[in-house]
Amino acid sequence: MDVISYGATDVGKRRKSNEDSYFLDDRLGLYVVADGMGGHAAGEVASSEAIDAITSLIYNERKLIEDFNQGEVDVDEGLRKMSRCIESSIQSAAYLVHGMAQIDEKKSGMGTTISALLIAGSYGLTGQVGDSRVYYTRSNQTVQLTEDHTLINWQLKEGLITPEQAAVAKHRNVVTRAVGSRDYVQVDVQSFPVHSGDQFMLCSDGLHEYVKPNEIAAILKHDPERAARHLVELAVNRGGKDNATAIVVSIL
Repeated sequence: MDVISYGATDVGKRRKSNEDSYFLDDRLGLYVVADGMGGHAAGEVASSEAIDAITSLIYNERKLIEDFNQGEVDVDEGLRKMSRCIESSIQSAAYLVHGMAQIDEKKSGMGTTISALLIAGSYGLTGQVGDSRVYYTRSNQTVQLTEDHTLINWQLKEGLITPEQAAVAKHRNVVTRAVGSRDYVQVDVQSFPVHSGDQFMLCSDGLHEYVKPNEIAAILKHDPERAARHLVELAVNRGGKDNATAIVVSIL
């Protein structure tokens, strides 16, 4: 399948630096958004280093992806191997970022979220840690593919609070998983069929906090560049209290 994409980011109205990072490669079919955290610009280091580690490892496995695209690999076996590749790449990023924080006191406690999407053949795979998100739109319906690893989401799942309470909770941005907080992190990986006409949006929480899911499908009808820029502009204009990043991916 042919795929086109575009990424956009903005520092927002309140932050002094942009700690979000993103990566896109239509030929490889790989897309990643990372939202860094930590003082002394450590969040920026964490997000960029994590993306470098992830993309490097997956790029080394490009032969597997190319063979899968050509139908030269059994589907189930190929999906298992690519799922392990995504998980391993995010684990390697966790090990790297954690190690850097141990060496440099100024970077102590730094970490990053990761939302990754790989399009291979007629399948998509996601790797998720933290509260950045991947959405997909099909037939004007938008679905959140990834699960937020946040305290508020855990409380909702356990029935400890109501959605109304969650909407106004002061701790709703506290993440329960991050790449780099330890040398190991649990990674959510999933695979699913994709079709011509499907569209995806990867974004940091500084964007999805301001853009409602029922708005996404109409925005993604535009070309990826226009859609990504518009999504980021909406987040900034509606408050912009955090960095805002979006990648829009369209399958032709």
